[in-house]
Amino acid sequence: MGAVDANARVLLIFAALTGLFVAIGWAVGSVFLGDWVTGAVFFLLIAGLMNFISYFFSSKIVLMSYRAKPVTEAEAPRLYKIVRQVSQTAGMPMPQVAIVPSQTPNAFATGRNPKNATVAATEGLLRLLTDDELTGVIAHEMAHVKDRDILVMSVAATLAGAISFAARSFFWGSMFGGGGNRDNGTVIIAIVAAITAPIAALLLQMAVSRSREYLADQEGAEMIGRPMALANALRKLDGYNKQMPMRMGNPTSSSLWIVNPFRGGGLVTLFSTHPPMEERLRRLEEMAGRGRF
Repeated sequence: MGAVDANARVLLIFAALTGLFVAIGWAVGSVFLGDWVTGAVFFLLIAGLMNFISYFFSSKIVLMSYRAKPVTEAEAPRLYKIVRQVSQTAGMPMPQVAIVPSQTPNAFATGRNPKNATVAATEGLLRLLTDDELTGVIAHEMAHVKDRDILVMSVAATLAGAISFAARSFFWGSMFGGGGNRDNGTVIIAIVAAITAPIAALLLQMAVSRSREYLADQEGAEMIGRPMALANALRKLDGYNKQMPMRMGNPTSSSLWIVNPFRGGGLVTLFSTHPPMEERLRRLEEMAGRGRF
């Protein structure tokens, strides 16, 4: 999957999210305001403001929630050296380096752009992986930084949040307000919208995250020219994260990590922020077989 194809799919998903939002905005505005445009714009502005604030402060919030400690080269020479090598290879600014005090092997990147980025690795990751495998993981995270995936996910979260907020408002307004515009048909529409729209928005948001993971795998492998370095690391990380899921942080931030550090059953797979590991490995192995890097 090329970068153009992945970005095209993301744009289609954003279009679908926007369509869902406009539909809910139309219902809210039509029933309560007599103007669907006003309803849609109103909810979009509220959600946009919330996510604007989140976008600029999310990096600090995430680092604090996982007790990630920024380190110097003297404190973590091996990790620092590999991050610097990958950054130079990619022609990118050197990001801040941080270590998360967890034995669950994993890594993530955060920051709104390459000049304000942090690459964080857990203590368990540094113990588990070889230098070659660690380089593959860091390259994956640097690909996220290069592609400004935090921005992409912030836009997706803005639209998904706006849809959920609008649907809830429409539901409660239809149940307990609405004046002469409220009737049985309106209540039924409100219930259906309140249940289905947020679920659809969440599914589309997760699709954005999965699409960016595939792209980061590809670009990270191409960045260092060794797809199997990342494939071998992912195979190890998948097994260890199933055995020892992370006990700190919040599952809502699982999309940040290179593999999902939180485990569960039931509908968790349906709402997974990461693509199937088997497919990620297959694509990397196919790249290695074709020499496509």
